Amino acid sequence: MSGSGKYEKLQGRLRDLLRRDACLAFSGGVDSALLLAAASLAARENGTHLLAVTFDTELHPRADVQIAAELASKAGVEHEILTVRELDNPEILDNPPERCYICKRYLFGKLCDLAQKRGISTILEGTNADDLGQYRPGLRAVRELGIYSPLAECGITKAEVRNFSANLGISVAERPSTPCMATRLPYGTRITQELLSRIEKGEEFIRNRGYRNVRLRVHQNVARIEIDREDMVRAASEAEVFAENIKALGFDYVTLDLAGFRSGSMDEKIISG
Repeated sequence: MSGSGKYEKLQGRLRDLLRRDACLAFSGGVDSALLLAAASLAARENGTHLLAVTFDTELHPRADVQIAAELASKAGVEHEILTVRELDNPEILDNPPERCYICKRYLFGKLCDLAQKRGISTILEGTNADDLGQYRPGLRAVRELGIYSPLAECGITKAEVRNFSANLGISVAERPSTPCMATRLPYGTRITQELLSRIEKGEEFIRNRGYRNVRLRVHQNVARIEIDREDMVRAASEAEVFAENIKALGFDYVTLDLAGFRSGSMDEKIISG
């Protein structure tokens, strides 16, 4: 396995952390899926217990919960779904630049409460080494709450996460990332469940046509589509279908971003500033 030294380092770190029962924030994405596989092995070796917890939230696609449940069942790990309504928190509604920090603090605070009730003091989450170089204010909340990020600690990048996962036969090894739906909106845009639902339906429509990485960024009444640049010629040939279906969701204008898909494009001004 390429980069096996890092994977061995991860296993050693998890054997140390899993000397006692632990809780894993489990989204069902590839980062947390790799962590689930490695941590469950460490728990079995140590004779301790691993609890995987998935947030059922208003800001993440509903499909994530089902995928997480299936992965946890296949791994033989106890799985719990924690329902959290982020939009009940007025600090989140106006989508401030620190939204990710506020939201993570809110979500992981609930997770800490759950872990405490279960007598668990060790909590893990799936930040990888590449995340450390991006605008991720939520990482500050993770650190403040004393939550461990073993992938980042061991210097494991996203590409390495996918490589290790593929070698281990993890089914979501190539699954595209599905970040918080609020990332589709400019900071300062009020978040509503109705708007998030429209965005999710639009992305699902595009993805179902065979496009891998898809983001539907919304600027008032304009829907801006981000897809991989190699898919743009095909998308241009389907422009009429795209426009018709995205406009049917209540948007007046539909555009294709010529810069292509890039993670965190709404943060570009913040990072450059």
